[in-house]
Amino acid sequence: MKSTIIYFCLLLLLCTSSFAQYKQTVVNKVTMIQNAGGLVPLKRLDRHRMAVITPFPNKYAHFVNMVKRYADVESFDFNGYEEHTKYHNTIIIAGTKEDLRNDLLLLVQQSIVHNKQIIVVRFESRTTSSSWARGRLQGRFSELIYPEFNKAAQQYAAMSVFGGLAITQGQNRTEQTRLQYATENSCGLDIEGMTKKIDAIAAEAIRERATPGLVVMAVKDGQVILDKAYGTHTYGTHVKTRTSDIFDLASISKIAGTTPVVMHLQERDIINLDSSMGCYLGQVQETNKKNITLRSVLLHEAGFTPFIPFYRNLEPGDLVHKPDTAHQVRVADRAYLRNNYYRDVMWPQMMQSPVKPVGNYVYSDISMYVMKEIAERMTSKPMEDYVQELLYQPIGMKTAGYNPRQRFAKDRIVPTQNDTVFRKELLQGYVHDEGAAMAGGVAGHAGLFATANDLAIYGQLLLNRGEYGGIRYFKPETVDLFTSRQSLTSRRGLGFDRADPDKKKEYPSRLANESVFGHTGYTGTCIWVDPKNQLIYIFLSNRVHPQVSTKLLDLNIRSRIQDAIYEGL
Repeated sequence: MKSTIIYFCLLLLLCTSSFAQYKQTVVNKVTMIQNAGGLVPLKRLDRHRMAVITPFPNKYAHFVNMVKRYADVESFDFNGYEEHTKYHNTIIIAGTKEDLRNDLLLLVQQSIVHNKQIIVVRFESRTTSSSWARGRLQGRFSELIYPEFNKAAQQYAAMSVFGGLAITQGQNRTEQTRLQYATENSCGLDIEGMTKKIDAIAAEAIRERATPGLVVMAVKDGQVILDKAYGTHTYGTHVKTRTSDIFDLASISKIAGTTPVVMHLQERDIINLDSSMGCYLGQVQETNKKNITLRSVLLHEAGFTPFIPFYRNLEPGDLVHKPDTAHQVRVADRAYLRNNYYRDVMWPQMMQSPVKPVGNYVYSDISMYVMKEIAERMTSKPMEDYVQELLYQPIGMKTAGYNPRQRFAKDRIVPTQNDTVFRKELLQGYVHDEGAAMAGGVAGHAGLFATANDLAIYGQLLLNRGEYGGIRYFKPETVDLFTSRQSLTSRRGLGFDRADPDKKKEYPSRLANESVFGHTGYTGTCIWVDPKNQLIYIFLSNRVHPQVSTKLLDLNIRSRIQDAIYEGL
């Protein structure tokens, strides 16, 4: 036992100790002449109900669109100003000197009276320190000036409001705290050459029917250097894949859904990784799982059965095509499961399943079913709600979550498999994994949906070792513990997968180094975070459409794109 503890301690000492290295390569000409209350850059986004007001929406579209990359906002012009802003506590106003007339100031003054937070962004023809308000506005009021008016000016000003760009001029200076969205190739990398290589690999994937569409995103030093969509939602249709599309992340759910909740509980001493399952789950007291530690569970060393095909055990009457009082668990558009099937059948079956000797690496979905159950018992809250409040909403992961059809239009979600066995329809917005679907769409190992941008935000938080948007969400040592190698028998971290130290395996790619951690997903997804190079790589696809295929793996598409990014650094 002592040797194991020493090993883990050495691993922690060897893991990366550097924080994120934001490198701002663009010249930001924003000057902030007033920042009462330190409002800018905006921090916890869940505390702001934002509206963007511009004199002419079309004229300021670049500003509004960039704001929407960071937060859920509504945008209006000044017509009906008071009614439009009634339910918003933070109002961002943007315009040129000519467009922001003095009579509009009266409307803004009224918002201050109503205790609203105001951010004014002015585009002037020259640098000035003169305030639009000239001392007449009191309260939480910030004013930024950009001495030009063009596309880049609008985008840079919007990024400055959220901390995507540091404000380096004037007395009210700020630091970069969020992702920066590059509007020009200013990072000194061969972005054009890198993109051409990736374009060719993506075209091959689509041509060979490895996947109908995909999104590739790369972040270097806090700057998004690539964010591109390819192909279509399905074969034979004209619905083009967009970077804003929502994908079924499959097993990325393990590290982006369940694991951050476990990290939060562990660092607050609500759970202990070296305590047993029996300490938290009364149902296992009389089973073969009573003494298995949470650490073994997270490392996939608990000896669990790799996979249980629950859907094959359904009996007549368990699944129907129309809902009734006894069938309310919706697993697809026209498929409803018997109420409490997960509680009454699936969970007991998992707890009674056989186990092999603890200590050997056996990848099993049951591991994360277990961690979800423990988390929900210790928080007294559904995991899908807890992770939203803990992480997604505060840092601006706008689409991340479970059961996306309850929150987003169907056409925003990329279809996955045409399920001809279980649900007998095309799945769109319902989790591909059968067990997760039968658990109500929320499971520890699957069920999470998100855009590439949301995953990039999460990846940057991990590169920052627990901090994002100027707020700390995890202790640095917690991130180090979970993402570093923690096993004597495998490459794994706690919940997280890692680059294989055996270079011959070229996992996750030929050029990936041993600092890399992340995870893949069965639907054709991955996120890999590289602390050594301050790099995040995200690949999202629906390779299981229309049926499960191994071509994405056979052609090594994900790894080759990752190497193309490395070659461009």
